[in-house]
Amino acid sequence: MKKTLFTGAGVAIVTPFNADGTVNYDRFKELIDRQIENSTDAIIVAGTTGEAATLSTEEHIEVIKRGVEFVDKRVPVIAGCGSNDTKYNVELASECKKAGSDALLMVTPYYNKTSQKGLIEHFTYIADRVEAPIILYNVPSRTGVNIEPETYSILCKHDNIIATKEANGDISALAKTISLCGDNLDVYSGNDDQIASFVAMGAKGVISVLSNVVPKVTHDIAQLGVDGDVKKSVELQLKYLKLCNDLFMDVNPIPVKEALNMMGLDVGGYRLPLCEMTDSNKAKLEETLKLYNLI
Repeated sequence: MKKTLFTGAGVAIVTPFNADGTVNYDRFKELIDRQIENSTDAIIVAGTTGEAATLSTEEHIEVIKRGVEFVDKRVPVIAGCGSNDTKYNVELASECKKAGSDALLMVTPYYNKTSQKGLIEHFTYIADRVEAPIILYNVPSRTGVNIEPETYSILCKHDNIIATKEANGDISALAKTISLCGDNLDVYSGNDDQIASFVAMGAKGVISVLSNVVPKVTHDIAQLGVDGDVKKSVELQLKYLKLCNDLFMDVNPIPVKEALNMMGLDVGGYRLPLCEMTDSNKAKLEETLKLYNLI
């Protein structure tokens, strides 16, 4: 049985930018403090929502260092560090560990992709060389590759592979993964509209985009389910379902950053190829935020 890193909601936090496109570290600290003050259970830095794809390696490591400094051991810090180049992934993961992160979030190889055998070899190669807890990240809608339950059952035998962020949307596959892996692999939902379903099946919580906007609500949806109050978890999930969905009306993290800006948190813009939402989508998002009394 492996040690659980956290239960509840971990926020996949946005990376705020200044007007000139540089990272706004003052606002980053404010965002982290807001999350922890509102019961967020872990901070995931430089993931997809943190726009890691357009951070240079130096920026990537600096964002993690600052995140570790700003969190100051109040909750775990998980560093996004996936790559489709296995050897580079080892180098990046090693630097993320040196930067002080408590664990590493590794997405499956994207674009060049790989087979199930390749996934086993890729993650095992990294886990053999980086002495840190690893959370796998399965998001086939972005990467074009899916981790199958049988593959999880092999990977979870490695001491350093402790969990997965599962975002393939397949509840039947989730059930099989949990059945095959048991206590050797903690599971976190990677989809905010499935938190209650996941924790009812035995997941430990969520790694969330929604938490950026409503951290306490997201924590409660997850933790209520973990604690066995499935009815209240489901009620809260359904209450916030429209917000969950509308935060994905455009490519993540465009809507969530727009929402935070509308809420007065001023996280800045994006780096190309991400760009502003259309005016019609902005109007829809604004109405949704008003519906939930967020603006």
